[in-house]
Amino acid sequence: MPVTVLLVDDEPLVRAGLRAVLEAQPDIEVVGEAADGAAVIPLLRRLRPDVVAMDVRMPLMDGIEATRVVLRTVPDPPKILVVTTFENDEYVYEALRAGADGFLLKRARPAEIVHAVRLVAEGESLLFPAAVRQLAVEYGTSKAKAAMERAALTEREEAVLRLMARGLSNAEIAAKLVVGVETVKTHVSAVLAKLGARDRTQAVIAAYESGFVAPG
Repeated sequence: MPVTVLLVDDEPLVRAGLRAVLEAQPDIEVVGEAADGAAVIPLLRRLRPDVVAMDVRMPLMDGIEATRVVLRTVPDPPKILVVTTFENDEYVYEALRAGADGFLLKRARPAEIVHAVRLVAEGESLLFPAAVRQLAVEYGTSKAKAAMERAALTEREEAVLRLMARGLSNAEIAAKLVVGVETVKTHVSAVLAKLGARDRTQAVIAAYESGFVAPG
């Protein structure tokens, strides 16, 4: 089955460009488009895409609020890939904090766009560039540090979280730690549960905001 994608951007040329790149792939299908975040919910209920590629800045409802609404109201929500012009945009970071799963620059090369959609659809690794990591550190709080301490991760769970923060997939983490992929999945699930994180992105944000992981 192909990965199905909904494009949400107020610029028709951007949507057309993304559609052309993605539909050139045999395993990806663009099932719909919207010009604003306010139009996303009805389309999600009708089209049920696997991934939403969503602009972070739109006139009526921006990508941050749209992400919140999707995660709050849609059962089994799709993966959300934030699309933006600037990688150090605080809007991008707020969208990730709101629950978006990844990040894509509008100027990315076609191969990078395709890779981003596939990566987010799989849900086993992250698009979390250096500029966004630095923003996470700047947003850090004593509350985040205390929450990380309360999580009381085991030594192996800490190792897994550090590798998650580097963007490694479960298979790559397994190779690094010389364990099975199923073992890694068990550790990842434990990390998410202890941190109260919805997904890997939220766990990595917690790691950076608490100072558990430093950018670099």
